Amino acid sequence: MLFASLDTGLQAHLKRGARLRQFADGQIIQQRGQVADGFWLIEDGAVMVGQFGRDGDFRAVALLGPGDSYGELAVFAQRPRIVDAVSRGESSLRLIGAKAFLDALGNYPASMRALLGALSEQLQDTLGQLAGMRRGTNPARMAGLLANMAGPGDGPASVAITQQELAELLGITRATANAALGELQKRKLVTRGYGSIAIPDRAALGLFALE
Repeated sequence: MLFASLDTGLQAHLKRGARLRQFADGQIIQQRGQVADGFWLIEDGAVMVGQFGRDGDFRAVALLGPGDSYGELAVFAQRPRIVDAVSRGESSLRLIGAKAFLDALGNYPASMRALLGALSEQLQDTLGQLAGMRRGTNPARMAGLLANMAGPGDGPASVAITQQELAELLGITRATANAALGELQKRKLVTRGYGSIAIPDRAALGLFALE
C-alpha cells in the first residue's frame, strides 16, 4: 500500500495529526461518491472494500488489514471516491487529511519518488491479477488471490479470511470457492481453518497460480 512506501518520519508526522476512529462490525466507513477529503490508514481490525449494488448486496474487491491504507488515489486525482468500505468486525482507522498529506509531501522528495514506484508496482500487480483471473481455473485463481494476500516471501503464512469472503472477492459461489480450496488442500498448498487459510509455502502456491 502507498502509505507504507513513505519516509518513516513523514508517516509519524501524518499519524500524529490524524485522530483514531473506531468502527463497529458492519459499519460503513466511506461511501462511493463522497469527496476524497483524505485517505484511511488501518491501525487495527479489517476492512472490506468494494461496491454496493442497486440490490443492496456488497461486492467486495479487497480485504485489508492493519498497516494497509486506501483512498490515496482519489486524493491524488481530486475526484470522488469510487468504492465503499465496510468494517469487518471492530476496527480502528485514522483519516489522513488530504491537505495535510499533500502539503507535507512537498518536504519529502524521496517519498514522492517512492510513491511513484509503489504506484507502478501496484498497477503491475493489478494487471497481473486481472490477466490471471481471466485465463486461470478456479483453483489457480484462488491460489493467486491467496498468494497475493499472503504477501512476499517463500515461507509459511496465514490469511485471516472466510470462504464466503474469498467467494465474493473472486466473483464465484461459495460452493465453487469450497471446491477450489479443496483442490488446493489436496495438493497440500493450503490448509483450511476456522476463518483462516494456512499456507505452508507461499512460493509453491504462487507457482501453482501461474499454471
